[in-house]
Amino acid sequence: MSQSRLASCIPLPIDNKLLISVVEKAKDWALMHGVGMRDKKHFSKDSIQIAPFVLLPSPFPRTEFTKAIELQPVLNELMHKVAHNDEFLEKTLQNALQVDDFTAKLYDVWLKVREEGITQSLSLGLFRSDYLMQQPDSNRIKQVEFNTVAASFGAITSNLPTMYRYVMRQLGHGELIKNMPENRALSGLCSGIIEAYDLFAVPSAVVIFVVEEVSYNICDQRFHEFEISEKRPDIMIYRKTLGEIYEETELNDKKQLILDGQPVAVVYYRSGYEPDQYPSTKEWDARLRVERSSAIKCPSIHYQLAGTKKVQQALAAPGVLETFMSEGAVTSRVRDIFTGLYSLDFDEGGERAVEMALADAEKFVLKPQREGGGNNLYGADVREALLRMRHSRERAAYILMERILPPLVSGYVVRPGAAVPPPLSDLVSELGIFGVIIGNKDKIYCNRQVGHMLRTKLADANEGGVAAGLGALDSPYLLDL
Repeated sequence: MSQSRLASCIPLPIDNKLLISVVEKAKDWALMHGVGMRDKKHFSKDSIQIAPFVLLPSPFPRTEFTKAIELQPVLNELMHKVAHNDEFLEKTLQNALQVDDFTAKLYDVWLKVREEGITQSLSLGLFRSDYLMQQPDSNRIKQVEFNTVAASFGAITSNLPTMYRYVMRQLGHGELIKNMPENRALSGLCSGIIEAYDLFAVPSAVVIFVVEEVSYNICDQRFHEFEISEKRPDIMIYRKTLGEIYEETELNDKKQLILDGQPVAVVYYRSGYEPDQYPSTKEWDARLRVERSSAIKCPSIHYQLAGTKKVQQALAAPGVLETFMSEGAVTSRVRDIFTGLYSLDFDEGGERAVEMALADAEKFVLKPQREGGGNNLYGADVREALLRMRHSRERAAYILMERILPPLVSGYVVRPGAAVPPPLSDLVSELGIFGVIIGNKDKIYCNRQVGHMLRTKLADANEGGVAAGLGALDSPYLLDL
C-alpha cells in the first residue's frame, strides 16, 4: 500500500542559498539553547554537539493531538491501576517470565518487596504514551507503546517551539507560528518530582537521579536538575549509577535510604530499563535496596512491570479494559487508540498469531519486553525470528503488533557532522504525550498531562529512537484537516 502524504507547513523545496543560511542559524540556536547530546564516537565531558532535529515543524492533525492530550490522564490512571493489580500482572507476565531473564529479575525484586511488606506505598510516574498516525484509518492516532521508565526528551523538546518560531521567521513565515503549540513538558515533569519530594515531607532529604556510567543524553537530564534547583533551591540532587548506589547508600532502621547521612526522598530512574545496565549482582542488589526503602520511586518496580509489552498486549484483548475502567465513552476512546496486538504464548491464540505473521510478515512488528529503542524486528526479520522460535518457549517473551503506516511528509533532517544543506527526504513522525501521576493503591494525589514531544525519522527507517541515533527531534505544526 502506498503511503499518503501530509503537506509541509511551507512550500518545498527551499531555495538552496536560503536553506544553507537557515540551517546554520538553526544549528547555532540549537547549540546555544541545549538542543544537544554528547558525541558517542568522540566522547568528551567538555563538549556537546547538536541533537538531530528536523528543520521545519511537522504537520499533525489538531484533533488527534488534542485527543492524545485529553487521554493522557486517563492512561496514567489506567497504568496506575494495572500496576497495583497483583493478580493481573502475575497472570499477564507468567509466560514471559519463564524465558525473559531481565523481566524475571525485575519481577523477583517485586516479589521480595511484597513479601516483606512495602515500605513506601506512594509511586511517582513520569510517563509517556507514544503514537503514530494510522494512514488507512483517516490518520487517527494509534498507540505504539506506553513508557513508564526513563521517558526522555521532555526537557529538550520544551525548547523546540521557540527554535521553530525563530526558524519560521527567518524563512519569512512568521504568520504560521500560531499553529505551533507551546510545550511545558520540562516544568511539568519537574513539578512531579517536587510534589513527590513534598509528600515525603522530610526537609533535609535529597533526590537521586539514577544514571548510566556514561550519559550521552546529558542536556535532557541536566535541564531537569537545573529546573528543580531554580524552583526549589532547597532540594539537592545527586547523580548516581546503580553501582554507586550499591557502594554509597544504606538502609537505616526506619528503612530510609541514606546517602551521605541524608535520607533520600525520591529516586528517579534515567537508567535501569535495559539488561546491560545491570552488569553484575551489585546493580540488582542496589535496585532491591531502593525498592525496600521509604524513598518514592520513579518508577516503582510495579510501574516498570506495568510498562512491559505483554501488559500492553493484554490490555488490548477483548473485555480486559473493562476490568480497570467502567464501560462508556472514555473506555471506548482508549480502545480506539489500540492497534492489533497479539500474544505469542503456546496456546490457540498464539499459534494463530504465528501463522498470521508468517503469512504476511511485512504487516507486523515483533516486540520484546524492552525500552530504549532499537529492539524491535520488522519485515523479513519477523519471519526469520518466528521460524527460529516457533517451537521454542522463547517466543513468549515477545508480542506481535500490527504495523502502523503513518502518512509521509517532506522535510530536512539536520544532523551533527552531516553535509549542508541536508537533502529533502520523506519523513514520518511519532507523537509522545507526557503525564505525571503520584499515588498509592487507595488514593491518587495528582494526575495530569504535562507536555509532548515529536520524534521524526526517515520514512524507510524502522526504528526512531533519538538517543539510539535513529530519529530526530521535532515539534508539531497543527493542521485543521
